[in-house]
Amino acid sequence: MTLSELSVPEVSPLMPHRGVEDQEIWLLIPENDVEDPEISIVIPAMNETITISDFVAWCHEGLAKAGVVGEILIVDSSVDETPQLALAGGARVLKVPKRGLGRAYIDAIPYIRGKYVLMGDADCTYDFREISRFIEKFRTGYEFIMGSRFKGYIEPQAMPPLHRYFGTPVTTMILNLLYSTNFSDIHCGMRGITRDALMRIDLSSHSWDYASEMVLKGVCLRLKTAEVPVRFLKDRAGRLSHMKRGGWLEPWRAGWTNLRTMLLHGADFFLLRPGLAFFVLGMLLTLPVTYGPVSLGPVTLSLYWMMFGMTLCVVGLQSFYLGCIVQSIYAYTEDYRRWLRLLAYNRSLIISSLLLLTGLGLVAPLMLQYIRQGLRLPGELGHLSHMAVMGLLLIIIGFLTFNSTLIIHAIELQRSHRSNRPQTGGGIRR
Repeated sequence: MTLSELSVPEVSPLMPHRGVEDQEIWLLIPENDVEDPEISIVIPAMNETITISDFVAWCHEGLAKAGVVGEILIVDSSVDETPQLALAGGARVLKVPKRGLGRAYIDAIPYIRGKYVLMGDADCTYDFREISRFIEKFRTGYEFIMGSRFKGYIEPQAMPPLHRYFGTPVTTMILNLLYSTNFSDIHCGMRGITRDALMRIDLSSHSWDYASEMVLKGVCLRLKTAEVPVRFLKDRAGRLSHMKRGGWLEPWRAGWTNLRTMLLHGADFFLLRPGLAFFVLGMLLTLPVTYGPVSLGPVTLSLYWMMFGMTLCVVGLQSFYLGCIVQSIYAYTEDYRRWLRLLAYNRSLIISSLLLLTGLGLVAPLMLQYIRQGLRLPGELGHLSHMAVMGLLLIIIGFLTFNSTLIIHAIELQRSHRSNRPQTGGGIRR
């Protein structure tokens, strides 16, 4: 089920609602609830009694300074008094089971009333008294606004050296390399996004990796994106961050999880262009030697070079086609349809058949020689071996092309079937 398919009935204070996966979700509404908020401050919280009251007060102060009507929605999985304190401060509280940081945002989406969404942490490490820059960017048409601690202010001892000088810069650099972006702080928890864009991103990550998924999907969806400086403060006395609560391995586990997310959602980066480069290089080594060795100065392209070229061709073409398939599965934008055009069914079937027949034609002389010699091959094959290698390569290319065509069109068939399926549910009722 995608986020756009969720349906939520009208909810009153302290009314239980059966949510996704039949888990019980409670929405608690404060007495001084706002009407028609322009922005929703959506914050996951778990056992934050030390900071939650101050944090909600900070949010109210930030909304007042920015001159915007907004709601505060705390997505709570606490076992202490955090939800009662948040409710008393004037925040809506969505009680959900403990299912992960990313899943908290997924659970919250049907209950978000604002056009804009501001995310962060309830621990008073991000200064929500200063949200005007986010509001300004939203109102000028930006869809995704990343906070940047490195462009703003980091209070001494607020960020461990491992995170500040290694973890965050390295993973940010990797994402910028994979997606040709220019972010300075992809792990900043304070970020803004329009509700429409959040629905289109369709988050699937349930843990820390939601942060990277959101950034990279925003890039792939070509959301209008900006960065704004934010203030990052150290933990309050007596409070232990969730990262530290998980033990010394938790930062490494979170970093590995985020890296895995970047690679899974950007698999085509390692497939399309490298695969095409391998294929072209392989053909340059293979085609000239189709009818025998070729000398290029001091270098002679022999059968061994041809076999190497054939290997590059097969690996490269398979990688390229897998990249096409991956992009068809992602379907972040309509760009994937270019592969439907490139591998149009009728044309690909004809080309695959011609490649197969041509390949068989090049292999046939060697097969005839093999039969004439009593199912043995002579020691010297000459140009027949070169022709046979080229023939085998063409047969492989034909099969890869046909198989990839079938897969891409099967993906499109399933996508069309799902889009034509009658929709149920009436969306969010207020």
